[in-house]
Amino acid sequence: MRRLTYKESGVDIHLENRSIDAMKAVLTSKRKGFGAPMTEIGHYAGLLDMGSFALAMTTDGVGSKVLIANAIERWDTIGIDCIAMNVNDLYAIGAEPIAFVDYLAVEKVDPERSEQIAIGLRRGAELSNMTIVGGETASLPEIIRGFDLAGTAIGIVDKDKVVTGERIQVGDALVGVPSDGLHSNGYTLARRIIAQSKYTYFDQMPGGDKTIGEELLTPTRIYHEIVELVKECDVHGLAHITGSGLLKLRRITPLGFEITDPLEPQPIFHLLQELGDVDDAEMYRTFNMGMGFVIVVPEEEVEKTCRIMGPGSKVIGSVVKEGLRAGSMTF
Repeated sequence: MRRLTYKESGVDIHLENRSIDAMKAVLTSKRKGFGAPMTEIGHYAGLLDMGSFALAMTTDGVGSKVLIANAIERWDTIGIDCIAMNVNDLYAIGAEPIAFVDYLAVEKVDPERSEQIAIGLRRGAELSNMTIVGGETASLPEIIRGFDLAGTAIGIVDKDKVVTGERIQVGDALVGVPSDGLHSNGYTLARRIIAQSKYTYFDQMPGGDKTIGEELLTPTRIYHEIVELVKECDVHGLAHITGSGLLKLRRITPLGFEITDPLEPQPIFHLLQELGDVDDAEMYRTFNMGMGFVIVVPEEEVEKTCRIMGPGSKVIGSVVKEGLRAGSMTF
């Protein structure tokens, strides 16, 4: 079998980035006065000037993970993913989530499925201390096959606590924080790998007590600890590791990163890599590989940062002058 890549599975990260750049070049309208933007398009979340504080906004969806939920007819966790993919981007700029609206587009209304989705949304809101203030359900049989779930979150942050990455310096430490598996990225490649393998979503994970489908539906971790972190530590940078994997680090600074001791990926990553014969670099630029967040802090803040972020958090490398290197891989 030929080695599988994300691009061959249907997702071209570089083409997506070019598409985003094309849109950014056109989206130049900016409000003046109260509520004016504080950041350019392209960071994890947008910031609006509210006088004494900033309002942060972000939007995201669950992606093709919903197809696995459909396949095994279990939808009670993907609402957590929808919340997590949004609030984690708020955390990545130092903001605390306060409100959320969801958007559920369906081919055909299914009240039982909608109830299960709502269970996950409620749990995600509880974990992030946030209120779901409303949403929209749209029946679009000529556009949607199955359903799609997305949402928008808003948060608040004191202006002196905004973390954009501009204070990152050469020599700063990189603290990696464990993920809970694939989160909600790279599923186009993951599904392709399983489809071409001897396994199905209903087969047991080798050496595990869950099925492959259950493992792939593990909800995205919500990194609520960062609310305390930005209050207690001198944080220079925050990176939510999602689609495009380690390449996300380039979003927060023009400086480089040297990763010398990465976190150990969970067994699901090893299984996918083996089944798809995917090379290391492709894995690390597609998936989070067991590390859902990277925090950039001065050396003297490492111990406190690891304590606040919890078990498994550790120094994985440092900020360097240029480049992005992880072991023998260069990105």
